[in-house]
Amino acid sequence: MTRFDIDMDDFEVLIIGRSCLDVIAVLNRFPFENQKAPLEFRFTEGGGQGGTAACCITRLGGRVVYIGKLGDDTEGRFCHKRLRDFGVDTQRVEIVSGGQTPVAYVFVSQPSGRRTIIYERSHLPPVVLSLELQELICKSPVVLLDPEVTYLGPDLGRLKTDGPMIVYDAERWRDGLPDIMALADYFIPCEDFLESPELGFGGLPFEEKLTALKARIKGRLIVTRGKDGAYYFSENNIWHVPVPESAAVAAVDTIGAGDNFHAAFALAVSRGLNLHRAVRFAVAVASLSCRDYGGRNGVPTWEEAADLAAQL
Repeated sequence: MTRFDIDMDDFEVLIIGRSCLDVIAVLNRFPFENQKAPLEFRFTEGGGQGGTAACCITRLGGRVVYIGKLGDDTEGRFCHKRLRDFGVDTQRVEIVSGGQTPVAYVFVSQPSGRRTIIYERSHLPPVVLSLELQELICKSPVVLLDPEVTYLGPDLGRLKTDGPMIVYDAERWRDGLPDIMALADYFIPCEDFLESPELGFGGLPFEEKLTALKARIKGRLIVTRGKDGAYYFSENNIWHVPVPESAAVAAVDTIGAGDNFHAAFALAVSRGLNLHRAVRFAVAVASLSCRDYGGRNGVPTWEEAADLAAQL
């Protein structure tokens, strides 16, 4: 065993989802169409919701099993290395012979830290619910599903009885989403998801949209709202956790903030934190992760995030 290997009977979160290469360009201003703008600097980093979430959990000191696929190309080798740099056990990352690792082009506005993403769709084979993966799911305390594996909903529904808690990252509407809405114990979309035409919420106020979505899902609803923090239901009341005002967590880059929120929340509930504490912890981790470029380098330790969460 290497120092990255995990006892399969002793892990806290199982993550299934996407890894990709992020090409990150930092600009002083974002140009309009048919205009130019100078580049401040650029770099590459591993990306993808599942891969970033796995790196976040290991940085927090958690024990994670990550299931994903990469091509055997230059981009895939870089992503694989970055996962291992963060201490992620990659023994269950499948390297697809002849596969093309997807690339995302991320443009960060330096004054605000906001990002614009243009991404390649993945052409790698889908993750299959093999017998080995079924066994891992059944022994996992918490399973975090990223949007790319939404299609697993029906198979997981047939598998799950008294199995793990399912945390789902609802980025946008996808085929098969109703199955996930009926399955997930924690359904966590961003605010933009509420605008999905498939939901038909139209011009409803924000809190009415929350109430309408809550009525359509089986589990608990938590909605992330960027710089406004997170909203969630507890005992039919809407609770709000704002982002910290501390200058120590001033955002320079919001890449990966949502991925890190989901990862931190999954680890928190796996360790027995109640809903209120888990949301505060996830807001703290997501906020701290924005203090450095790339989505991964700013992720705090568990202790640092817990100290900040106690102030929220």
